[in-house]
Amino acid sequence: MKLPRRAFLHLAAGPTALAVASRFAWSQTYPARPVRILVGFAPGGPADTVARLTGQALSQRLGEQFIVENRTGAGTNIATEAVVNSPPDGYTLLLITSANFINATLYKNLNFNFIRDIAPVASVSGEPAVMLVHPSVPAKTVPEFIAYAKANPGKISMASGGNGAPSHVFGELFKMSTGADMVHVPYRGASPALTGLLGGQVQVFFSPLSSAVEHVRAGKLRALAVTTADRSEALPDVPTMSEFVPGYEASNWYGIGAPRNTPAAVIDKLNREINAVLADPGMRARIADIGETVHGGSPADFAKTIAEETRKWAKVVEFSGAKVD
Repeated sequence: MKLPRRAFLHLAAGPTALAVASRFAWSQTYPARPVRILVGFAPGGPADTVARLTGQALSQRLGEQFIVENRTGAGTNIATEAVVNSPPDGYTLLLITSANFINATLYKNLNFNFIRDIAPVASVSGEPAVMLVHPSVPAKTVPEFIAYAKANPGKISMASGGNGAPSHVFGELFKMSTGADMVHVPYRGASPALTGLLGGQVQVFFSPLSSAVEHVRAGKLRALAVTTADRSEALPDVPTMSEFVPGYEASNWYGIGAPRNTPAAVIDKLNREINAVLADPGMRARIADIGETVHGGSPADFAKTIAEETRKWAKVVEFSGAKVD
């Protein structure tokens, strides 16, 4: 039996129309209850601050609470795995950080594949690290420090927030790029590492900028360089590492992700709203106040960054020999 052409087209369009209607419905109704943003770090640090600023702004725009939940442990892997195993409905999100990119190589037995299992939503902001030295170190510039380190092999201790932490691999990238000889001293977090540097137990630390600014301004620590391609507005007189070490660039990234298979309509809506939040002058000022730069962009933009950063840090982790069971 032949169907009339109009009936045939109606039936053929049915699945497509249903998909469009379903996507529209998700977009219109989401969120209908509170949303959790899981953060793999303790309260009070840069990642937590970014999550809370973003969550508060989204709550105001969308009329439902975006609640930050700190799930510490295993270098953010506990929080990440919890999101990976959550229903893909947009009600459990992840605060993505540079640790996620590093962990893909650092940990050999993860129960997830980050690039496969987390859907990028939007990049929120980025933060430089700053190469800090204790005032007892005679070097006043990066070239002077490199010469000092090479002249004193094994005598310079480099603090980090833990084996494989961003502060560790940022320092390892410096070693790989310059041949400087430094002994890695891992602490249980960036804050204890900074305390160790202030006390002179270690000589150098690649610190998150937001944690270091006041100590630099007070003259308690010396900043030799920021690790991003551009100088920081928070410390405009501090040069970039790439001014002395061509090609060196290291950033702490913060963004939002969701479980894979989260409806595209939800991801698109969250992306639009996050970009709208980041366009607000008040939000931009608050992010700048903590020493960070606003990012934004599409999910595809963020996916590209994640892939590039994961490849980059894989090489540094392999160079360093860092391992975490």
